[in-house]
Amino acid sequence: MKRNLLISGILGLVLAAGFGGWWLGSRSLPSQPDHDSSQHAAARRVLFYRSGMHPWIKSDKPGSCTICGMPLTPVYEGDKGGETSPGMVSLSSNSIQVIHVQTVAAAVRPLERILKVAGVIDDNDATHRRLSAYIEGRIERLNVDSTGSEVVEGQPLATFHSPALLAMEREYLGVLRQLATAPEPVRGEMQALKASAESRLKLVGLSQEQIDSLAQRTEEDHLHVVLSPMTGTVVSREVYAGQYVKAGDRLFEIADFSVMWFKFDAYERDLPWLRVGQEVEVTTPSAPGRILKASIRFIDPNISEMTRTAKVRVELANPLIEENGIQRRELRHRLYAEGRVRVTWPGVLSIPRSSVLNPGGRAVTYIDQGGGYYEQREVKLGRTSDDYVEVLSGVEAGERVVVSGNLLIDSQAQLDGGASAPREPAKMSEPRAEVSPALTPADESALKAFLQVLDRVRAGLTDDDLAAARATILLLPPLAKNLSDSLASRPQWKDEMLEVLRQSSLSPPETVEEA
Repeated sequence: MKRNLLISGILGLVLAAGFGGWWLGSRSLPSQPDHDSSQHAAARRVLFYRSGMHPWIKSDKPGSCTICGMPLTPVYEGDKGGETSPGMVSLSSNSIQVIHVQTVAAAVRPLERILKVAGVIDDNDATHRRLSAYIEGRIERLNVDSTGSEVVEGQPLATFHSPALLAMEREYLGVLRQLATAPEPVRGEMQALKASAESRLKLVGLSQEQIDSLAQRTEEDHLHVVLSPMTGTVVSREVYAGQYVKAGDRLFEIADFSVMWFKFDAYERDLPWLRVGQEVEVTTPSAPGRILKASIRFIDPNISEMTRTAKVRVELANPLIEENGIQRRELRHRLYAEGRVRVTWPGVLSIPRSSVLNPGGRAVTYIDQGGGYYEQREVKLGRTSDDYVEVLSGVEAGERVVVSGNLLIDSQAQLDGGASAPREPAKMSEPRAEVSPALTPADESALKAFLQVLDRVRAGLTDDDLAAARATILLLPPLAKNLSDSLASRPQWKDEMLEVLRQSSLSPPETVEEA
């Protein structure tokens, strides 16, 4: 509780000290100007007086800044920084050079953008082929015993022994021998038996070439070869030598890696830039320095509800390369990769991205009107490229927009009460009545006594001498009461004090008595 009272007392003293500084500054005599400057000033009308360090401190009469105590400087009619229309900021030539103001003309130009994406190099799973056992038997030997091996169509994968298949082959060979010696009347019936035997052999996985070669097999040859049905890469092997398999058991899986898919996710905001047929530059860490160029083949029309993205597919050629006598595909399966899509939009009216500010959620830019004047414009924007943004309304072609120094110009607009801030534009306060010079000797004596004691309190707080400050604070209540009684008949004193407190950085009291 004591700590809160002490803080409240200190804040009250700071507010009263601000008022005292203002009063002493207003009572000080201004320096005498030279004869030439007086004549020049008299030739022009003074609009108001403003602090050079704190431009928002304005008055209709000479005085001192209520924050720093510096004398207010006059602003004459026609000067930069004088009366300007809402949203207009004026700067002197020195200010323009100091903040390095640069402008660029709004023009019709193409929008260019490099869209960077990341994804995975995958294969077309529709080309996968799983090879299963057609009939029960035993794997005698594996001709391809490792995944990743490159095979061609018709290449032996494994050697297989099946008693059931051997019986079907011998049945077929018996029909062939009977057909060779059969008389003409029964040859048609024998041809039908041969066709039926061939069909059964094809159903258990034998090719036509294998069936035709059965006539050259010897009685001791009881093994059969499992052939690859396609050219590709072995991605899975499910059996071992000596393993007994049943019909339907998986043996191998083969995939075609000759063409790979680079798949990435495109966000909703990027979809307007993407088209089927656009070229994409793909790079992957597994092939440093290599740039693969291909085109977009498909954009998924379905948007993911979780990520708000759509799948995009690029097809890449994947040639065979040889390393130490072993062939493999250049791009491996499921590699991480990055892509760069260079997109260009036809010529549209655009301005640099750096010229657009967004105070309060509104897109604004500053237009150079010449002579040190800059006008704030609210703009409606369209597509955004790497360096420029499309302007749908608010700026005309040829107008010069500020691209460097606009942040400081916008800050000056807020200080001058511009429309940049998300609030009502500040208006210049009405002329404030100065302290009436007609003070009685009693008034001056009471005010000076109060301010002198207040200055001693300030000195004690500044020097961290709390004991002296507390002792001096005890002298303030009677002096403050005398001052209040002396000024009670002058309402303008109360209004002036409240105005000074409102311009301070602290929350002002509702009445002078509270201060």
